[in-house]
Amino acid sequence: MAIGEFGGAPALPAGLLASTPLYSLYEMGHAALGPSRILADATRLAFKNPLNPLYHTTFGKSIAAAAEVFERSTRRYDRPEWRIDSTLVGGERVPVHIKSVWEQPFCRLLHFERLFDRPPRRPQPQLLIVAPMSGHFATLLRGTVEAFLPNHDVYITEWSDARAVPLSEGPFDLDDYVDYVISILHVLGGETHVVAVCQPAVPVMVAAALMDADDDPYMPISMTLMGGPIDTRVNPTGVNKLAARRGIGWFKQNVISKVPFPNSGYMRDVYPGFLQLHGFVSMNLERHVEAHRNLFLNLVKGDGDSAHKHKEFYDEYLAVMDLAAEYYLQTVDAVFVRHALPKGEMMHRGRPVDLRAIRRVALFTVEGEHDDISGVGQTEAAHRLCVNIPADRQAHWLQPGVGHYGVFNGSRFRAEIAPRISDFALSMAHGAGGKRKKFARGEPHPADISIVPSIGRQSA
Repeated sequence: MAIGEFGGAPALPAGLLASTPLYSLYEMGHAALGPSRILADATRLAFKNPLNPLYHTTFGKSIAAAAEVFERSTRRYDRPEWRIDSTLVGGERVPVHIKSVWEQPFCRLLHFERLFDRPPRRPQPQLLIVAPMSGHFATLLRGTVEAFLPNHDVYITEWSDARAVPLSEGPFDLDDYVDYVISILHVLGGETHVVAVCQPAVPVMVAAALMDADDDPYMPISMTLMGGPIDTRVNPTGVNKLAARRGIGWFKQNVISKVPFPNSGYMRDVYPGFLQLHGFVSMNLERHVEAHRNLFLNLVKGDGDSAHKHKEFYDEYLAVMDLAAEYYLQTVDAVFVRHALPKGEMMHRGRPVDLRAIRRVALFTVEGEHDDISGVGQTEAAHRLCVNIPADRQAHWLQPGVGHYGVFNGSRFRAEIAPRISDFALSMAHGAGGKRKKFARGEPHPADISIVPSIGRQSA
């Protein structure tokens, strides 16, 4: 889901297509398939009707399955729902109400408000999750939110689809992203812990540097960076090398297009979601083809559980949004081509960004052992750059056996990563100290995150 997934972005072909708006061609193709999708859906319903004599035959089930796979493979997936209506706090089921508490053209801040009958005994630190603006919707972090809800007052950034933002609202770039983060921290009123998932690690660090340099009273207490491209010169992945090799000019020429009519963002320059999806899928094409083949077989066999899991995953995975071209190109150039942040060359609206100014925030970094998007060491580099954060307010965790997605979701995230982040936040909020540490590989961790003995122990 990182903004660094450039590999599958196709170059525009020469000739007629090069002079034709690519986005308009996509819309035309999608519209042209409309009647076929309607026919496929009608066929599926006809062959799944118990009154149809072919309903109980393998032939009938195969026809229905093929029609469903075709319809699902050619439809456009909208922004998924959060589907979070309750959580467990201290063993009790608590209702959750999701509401927007701050909104700008390109983002709104959602609060997962837990409706307690009586206040919990344990501290519930305020946690801001900064979701990546890199193709998928913030709902991709549904599991991340669910893992933190039992022990935190959770907020998350929900970025807008640039296709739906009118051109009259103006551009949106990396500087605007940083300004949004600072504004949100002001809205939350201090005493906040920030978790940046993947791409936001860079703008969150920039925001922290600017706020600390200005003695901002709303400086967050702790900053957790998860699988973020802080220094992509460290252990560069294939994605990083590709970005550096092609340069910013290639991306301007080949992946930027204008939003066509009748979308609300008509004429806005964007990196289209359908191109991003092409890149996502092409990186693991065989796996996706096999997954859809298995969906067909499971539908024929009547294996509803397996088919439901497939649909649930791809309803999320295939839902993508357009990115504002200014933001995308500035991020590619500063983070992946020029490496401006680790070189000390990062600028924000003409102002130099000095990471040495960061003193008051605690820093925790998390990486995945098999991350092929943000290589091992790229996020940990933040400790090397933030030289004035006290050693007893820094920690790093390398999660064994997970890739990029596993850093912020899945069973190992819930069991091993989320408790450590909560542990760290609670420790820093209460001034726990000790020497700078790294969580030791395989170190046992208490299930009760209100106990914080791990912070301050030396790593193995």
